[in-house]
Amino acid sequence: MLIVSNVSLQFASKKLFDEVNIKFTPGNCYGIIGANGAGKSTFLKIISKEIEPTTGEISMPKNTRMSVLKQDHYVFDEYSILDTVIMGNMRLYQIGKEKDAIYLKEDFNDEDGIKAAELEAEFSEMGGWEAESEAAKLLINLGIHENLHNLKLKELEGSQKVKVLLAQALFGSPDIIVLDEPTNDLDIAAISWLQEFLINFSGIVIVVSHDRYFLNNVCTMMADVDFGKIRLYTGNYDFWYQSSRLALQMMRDQNKKKEDKIKELQTFIQRFSANASKSKQATSRKKMLDKITLDDIQPSTRKYPFVVFKPEREVGNDILTVDGISKTVDGVKLLDNIKFSLNKEDKIAFIGNEIAITTLFKILEGEEQPDSGEVKFGITITKAYFPKDNTEFFEGKKINLVEWLRQYSKDDSENYLRGFLGKMLFSGDETAKKVSVLSGGEKVRMMLSRIMMFDANLLIMDQPTNHLDLETITALNDGLLAYPSNILFSSHDHEFIQTLANRIIEIKDGKIIDRQMTYNEYLEYMKESKV
Repeated sequence: MLIVSNVSLQFASKKLFDEVNIKFTPGNCYGIIGANGAGKSTFLKIISKEIEPTTGEISMPKNTRMSVLKQDHYVFDEYSILDTVIMGNMRLYQIGKEKDAIYLKEDFNDEDGIKAAELEAEFSEMGGWEAESEAAKLLINLGIHENLHNLKLKELEGSQKVKVLLAQALFGSPDIIVLDEPTNDLDIAAISWLQEFLINFSGIVIVVSHDRYFLNNVCTMMADVDFGKIRLYTGNYDFWYQSSRLALQMMRDQNKKKEDKIKELQTFIQRFSANASKSKQATSRKKMLDKITLDDIQPSTRKYPFVVFKPEREVGNDILTVDGISKTVDGVKLLDNIKFSLNKEDKIAFIGNEIAITTLFKILEGEEQPDSGEVKFGITITKAYFPKDNTEFFEGKKINLVEWLRQYSKDDSENYLRGFLGKMLFSGDETAKKVSVLSGGEKVRMMLSRIMMFDANLLIMDQPTNHLDLETITALNDGLLAYPSNILFSSHDHEFIQTLANRIIEIKDGKIIDRQMTYNEYLEYMKESKV
């Protein structure tokens, strides 16, 4: 058990946490959620004792071992990959090095022999003789091939380093695992393996992630950071989100009869409980869900942007035809005789080579020209393009948010533009900020505002979920689900792809694999086709 008692944290005049009290228990995975800046990562640092709270304490039973996913990729650069993983249990690593040093002594004496025997006993008890094989197994499962294991960490690429540090955090059966954005830079296979590992882990897992699919698969509890408090909710992210929205709707309908809403919420709880019984975590999760009462579900104070795309006109029969597109960049053939056409109702997720996808989207937008082949849009088509890199839209611009948005609006009145910005959570003095100083997430919200104004019937969106918090990703996801026309998009967000796409196009080695199916169906199809 890990107990957080009366924890507060004050930075200058700002109080980030105020008397937080939580008990984390074994067998549960806790997803820490909250708006950007709420203090999710800071809370993990308090738990792992990297930061001292202003008041309160973190306590756990004696001999409890906590393992933390390290964020600094350079600390272990001079160590071998295997040693880096084994350092996940630093005491075990130190014992191994200490006993090896004793055996190498030229003047080895009886006292050294006694010390070595004591270390050998502790080393064996801690599973030291299996340490290298366990470390190697973790690395292989995460996609780090055996022939790399004796290299120094600095010899690996950034995404490979992330996998090694993740293996370090999982090594040696810790009692508590603390993970901050563990799925960043992981491929699909590694994420899938990590999910299974955490689902079957018997200790405590505390995780911060913007990946809703990951949170939904591994979490049994959500810890919501809101206004300096942290409140625990039973269930995964989707359950927290949907039940809190229902509760908020009930609260807003104070003057109406609540019986229907109460019944809806109870039905929702029962349905979720039934679905959870199919998962590996079912027994404990279902017991918790069965105990939920209406009083346990509180409305969230979290604010969500209002994202809506409304096409000005319906698409005709001819939408888009890509005929034999090829493109070579810096000697690499990214697109090789690409052919596909867009049908009504198609919402296509592009996966695979990200550089090739971005290049294809730029060709569709007209920013780049293909080496050969052509692109044909139907006469009814009006398109809006969301670029992966939005630097040119903001860099060096000395205008405020209202002035920036006015460039793209048919209605240039101050009230309209401020109202529109308010829907995207920019209000009051915030609208006077210069666009050049916006954060990555704020810039994405402004870019979404821009294309919402175009009333397009074809959206081309390259990684629109990058830099966004869970609230904005969810709002964007809902907005695109309600969009009645065609979308071509790419994203790293599994849930985003799975819920939106009815067709998958993978670009690999310049060629495409084109299948009319959902993302999960496509992953299963590819898995079976490799068997």
